[in-house]
Amino acid sequence: MPFVLRTSRLLLRDFLPGDLGSLAAYRQDPLYQRYLPARPAGDADSRELLERFIGWQEEEPRTRFQLAIVLSSSGELIGSAGLRRRAPDSLVADLGFELAPSFWGHGYATEAARALVEYGFSELRLHRIHAHCIAENDASARVLERVGMRKEGVMRDHEFFRERWWDVHWYGMLESDFLEAR
Repeated sequence: MPFVLRTSRLLLRDFLPGDLGSLAAYRQDPLYQRYLPARPAGDADSRELLERFIGWQEEEPRTRFQLAIVLSSSGELIGSAGLRRRAPDSLVADLGFELAPSFWGHGYATEAARALVEYGFSELRLHRIHAHCIAENDASARVLERVGMRKEGVMRDHEFFRERWWDVHWYGMLESDFLEAR
């Protein structure tokens, strides 16, 4: 049975083979690629990524939830969000999200991330969820802070791409933080 989380405006669901066109389209947008290493983002690369996401759905027990972000009103795929554990018994998970640039600034990333944080602490019974973003990516940092994550540190010159070094901000949230904020 496909995995689905619903929010007021979004459907976070397992990826389907038919999602390739939408996934490839936003991954090729230069704005989307701004804080990522230069790499192929064409149909072949997106197909490989989509196949990986679909393959994760077969894990038993499931440790990785990489979900399509879909507008409930139209059914349009606008991004991806994920919660990933290293092992089935791990009480720690990594949170990530991405949106097509044409949907930035509408609160969709926050809504999707909040749903995954809720699922992680309430259903998976996680102890900790963490995330990271390029230090200059203020929009992603704001999303992480809006869902209750705390900035825990900076890894200076942690990533090298696009012919320069980038600092990375690390964020985290404990189950006790989540419960206190409820």
